[in-house]
Amino acid sequence: MPEFKIQHITRYTYDGPVRDSANQIILFPIVDIYQEVLKHDLSITGNPLVDTHIDYYGNEVGSFTLSEPHDQLVISSNVIVNTHHRPLPVDDIFPEHQWDALKDLKYTVPYIDFLRLDYFEGQDDLQGIVEAEKINHETPYQVALRFCEYVYRNFEYIKGVTTVETRIDEIWKLKAGVCQDFAHMLTEMLRMVGIPARYVSGYICPNRNGMRGEGATHAWAEAFIPNFGWLGLDPTNNCIANETHVRLAVGRNFSDCSPVKGVYKGPYGHHLNVSVSVGYKDDEPEPEVNLFVDKVVKPSTSPVTTSEPAKNSYQRYLEMIQQQQQQQQQQ
Repeated sequence: MPEFKIQHITRYTYDGPVRDSANQIILFPIVDIYQEVLKHDLSITGNPLVDTHIDYYGNEVGSFTLSEPHDQLVISSNVIVNTHHRPLPVDDIFPEHQWDALKDLKYTVPYIDFLRLDYFEGQDDLQGIVEAEKINHETPYQVALRFCEYVYRNFEYIKGVTTVETRIDEIWKLKAGVCQDFAHMLTEMLRMVGIPARYVSGYICPNRNGMRGEGATHAWAEAFIPNFGWLGLDPTNNCIANETHVRLAVGRNFSDCSPVKGVYKGPYGHHLNVSVSVGYKDDEPEPEVNLFVDKVVKPSTSPVTTSEPAKNSYQRYLEMIQQQQQQQQQQ
């Protein structure tokens, strides 16, 4: 039963005073028999009243506004979480029974949303790969593990070539990305064979063996396995998400699980800085800092969103490869 201490700080700095900032936060870890929240301190600039509700997918969502002019907004979440190991599925000797059970979920709420595919240009190619990877006598659990390994082995983990706004089309062309991209690809593959799959946002905690994305925000997928329930699969590390993974939210994709998003009024741009530190309760981990800078200018009568469209990550990736080739030629 490890206890983890998590600090998640989101800081917006504006180029001038803005007003009527309306924000939504999903910074409340899921509470169930496998995850307990022992302490949660939430601090927000101006100490606004945070209204909370449970959304359609069962996530606790907070909403707040800052009406007065302000040139900075800081949202600090400090959590201590206790996680428990979840037993793994026990495979049925009759896999066809499990596949039949999944077929019955095709028009059943809430599984409909988690079976809907996102169309993209490479869908037919991915469908062919999925059919080749799926072995008829295997159970849904075995197929899910196989797909998780496929994403891990065939997509390169490269920071900075994608953003949270990157679509599956680009991820497919790049064959590269980070945790949210790996999660999106895995959910698409699982849905193609009729396994309900959902996106999970949260944190991956140090297991003292070293994992991609540890000590930071993380994303993975969950597959619905008959006679078991939702099974977490982390394609970034090719492992089952268990007691080292702290869940914040679940949904169809990242947009359902974004930790912080909002709008504000004003003609000024903003700078976004996110820092996250994750460690064992008795440790003093150094924060991992991710810096995002967005410049936005609009009339003061129109709201300015704090989430901007993605840049052309595919072009940036090609430029990076080109630079590497030039450096090799110069050596």
